[in-house]
Amino acid sequence: MTGPVPELEERAIACANRLCAADRVLLASHIDADGLTSAAIAASALERAEIPFETVFEKQLDEAAIAGIAARAYDTVLFTDFGSGQLDVISEHERAGDFTPVIADHHQPADEETEFHLNPLLFGINGASELSGAGASYVLARALADVAEATPATDGELATDGGTGTGTGATSRQPRTDNRDLAALAVVGAVGDMQASGGELHGANEAIVDDGVEAGVLETGTDLALYGKQTRPLPKLLEYATDVYIPGISNDESGALRFLDGLDLELKDDGEWRRWAELTADEKQCLASALVQRAVSRGVPASKIDGLVGTSYVLSAEPVGSELRDASEFSTLLNATARYDRADVGLGVCLGNRGDTLERARTLLRNHRRNLSEGIDLVTREGVTHEEHVQWFHAGDRIRETIVGIVAGMAVGNDGISREKPIVAFADKNDDDDVKVSARGTHSLVRKGLDLSAVLGEASRAVGGDGGGHDVAAGATVPTGAEEAFLECVDELVGEQLGSER
Repeated sequence: MTGPVPELEERAIACANRLCAADRVLLASHIDADGLTSAAIAASALERAEIPFETVFEKQLDEAAIAGIAARAYDTVLFTDFGSGQLDVISEHERAGDFTPVIADHHQPADEETEFHLNPLLFGINGASELSGAGASYVLARALADVAEATPATDGELATDGGTGTGTGATSRQPRTDNRDLAALAVVGAVGDMQASGGELHGANEAIVDDGVEAGVLETGTDLALYGKQTRPLPKLLEYATDVYIPGISNDESGALRFLDGLDLELKDDGEWRRWAELTADEKQCLASALVQRAVSRGVPASKIDGLVGTSYVLSAEPVGSELRDASEFSTLLNATARYDRADVGLGVCLGNRGDTLERARTLLRNHRRNLSEGIDLVTREGVTHEEHVQWFHAGDRIRETIVGIVAGMAVGNDGISREKPIVAFADKNDDDDVKVSARGTHSLVRKGLDLSAVLGEASRAVGGDGGGHDVAAGATVPTGAEEAFLECVDELVGEQLGSER
């Protein structure tokens, strides 16, 4: 059977064969939405292949974390959504006979090689925009289905009515022998990893979307490209939608209410505002047209208005109105779990656990949203420092290190925070004397030559730290007190990449 990404198939089969030959496997993964979905896909595939495994999560795969993994005495370790960038350290343990690594990742590889390394960048596929860590795990899962005997299904069958909101959720899914049902989680991971550039997924991700649609676990369509279509009441949906800023509606509670009240639509049910997902197709069309007209009348550029519409990725089995039905909202829910030391909750939701597990995730999500709001307010209020080519802020211990990058990205475009420069954010780490660094750019800057992975990698190593990631988003750890020297290097490197345009 041909896999979803033909370029990776041979390597994926080799990795799958190695896993099947193992007596047991340690599955190690990252803590963001892409990492959690990567782990869930791998865990499901291992379980169906009847390969015993244990799962661990790490917020940073540094030398100490890798040494801890080696100390667990597993002969085979499967790394998902990280491992490539730490291949130099991993290879040392491999040569020492500590374990055999199998890596399903999409980050920039270190200058080292290992036999069972599944990464799109090794095969000419962009790991920042065309295939996420969850996508690499999905390719591996499809290969595992080919080389291992699938576990017989014991659950009820998946509803095939397009997901009408019966509330059965993922617990009713029947595992497929080809693992195509796991494509929905791969899409959630890709969306959570900001790979939906221009409002839709591209490249190898498209093949995974097609698998999900064919498996009946995913639906796609052209829709309003606003976050919160499943869960936010309409006034809040419009008020908080600031990616395309519409004067008189965005960040304007009363303005959003006046706009909705002026439409000839019944947008309330028993006095409560309805949500976008509850509207009929005609109602959606009417509201969207009015929104576009308002944007035009307020002078929003046509290129920005195009951003109001994008491709929606809907998980068909999840009930209407659930944050699990929309890939973007699902990914945010996951970020609210492992980033607050509850990876078990996020993994459980991905694996189909509902009830108390989902309620715990929702409680964590409410806390996450509050922390993000407070973090964005802090950055906007105190402002950023502008260097020639970058802008930055240091949150100290006032923003959690695991979310400072999200805060930085969401703050871009607010008063005094430019969209024309990458933003660099510092936050204290809780467990040592180092400082966490997160950097965010835009796809427009990437098209001009920006590569934050290369910048943060080189600049952090120059001051005794380490870093990497993607061209549009990257992270690093640097020693406390080295921030100024690190920033000088970052500013210089970004200037070289962008041709010193400013």
